[in-house]
Amino acid sequence: MGIIGKQDRNALETVARLVDWLESVGRVPLLDQRLSPHIDRPAERFCPRDLLAARCDLALVVGGDGTLLAAARVMAPRGVPILGINQGRLGFMVDVPPDAFEAPISAVLSGQHITESRLLLSARVISAHGEVGPLLAINDVVIRNQASIRMLEFDTWLGEQFISQHRADGLIVSSPTGSTAYALSSGGPVMHPSLEAISLVPICPHTLSDRPLVVAADRPIKIRLGGGTGTLATVTCDGQSHEALRPGDELIVERAAFRMQLIHAAGYDYFNVLRNKLHWGRGPN
Repeated sequence: MGIIGKQDRNALETVARLVDWLESVGRVPLLDQRLSPHIDRPAERFCPRDLLAARCDLALVVGGDGTLLAAARVMAPRGVPILGINQGRLGFMVDVPPDAFEAPISAVLSGQHITESRLLLSARVISAHGEVGPLLAINDVVIRNQASIRMLEFDTWLGEQFISQHRADGLIVSSPTGSTAYALSSGGPVMHPSLEAISLVPICPHTLSDRPLVVAADRPIKIRLGGGTGTLATVTCDGQSHEALRPGDELIVERAAFRMQLIHAAGYDYFNVLRNKLHWGRGPN
């Protein structure tokens, strides 16, 4: 197995305890190269993330959802399942408590766990100069104007079927996993992670009737940027990669060819996560 950790004091302390405990139960984990200045282990135990993904069959990620997103971009293409230990703030996907990780991880290692296979997004930017991509997104692909005080004009299609023209600050194309992230704060719907669906959520649309739209994930979504020659938009994937989009350029977003395998300890309940994280009403008496 491999360990990836957020680079802050609390997460690094948890990583150190996790490594000690795993070794005490006869497991010798590989470690992300970025942990080498903080964890005292032989050099051969550390390797870059791409090599870590090739050599491990389970990734333990210590941090928040952002840390897990960064790890998943490397692990998901190789089919490596991910288990998250929550050392962040909200933690929708990292649900193992950092102060009591032994029992859940022991259960996972003994086969008592739930595996979720989650849809991912693949994006391509097509322009007169060629094509950029594919770009991987776990949560969302977002278009925003680089000049934040101006709106964007863009058209959308589902496959060959025209959807609409839009004027808005931007557009969020979200996976079910990303529906509780930026898309939710922009008025998008919560989508169960088992759905084979993608949501299109306009950001501050000029027309109030331009509402979020949920579509099946079996056809690609095309967004063509309009506006004058001075318009310049940015495409971001999970807020961690950036590409320019100019008038006439097209962004194609579709279901990725592979999926994210997310591990939870037995007893995991998605709706319990929503109740706790979103402060919904209490459960039944």
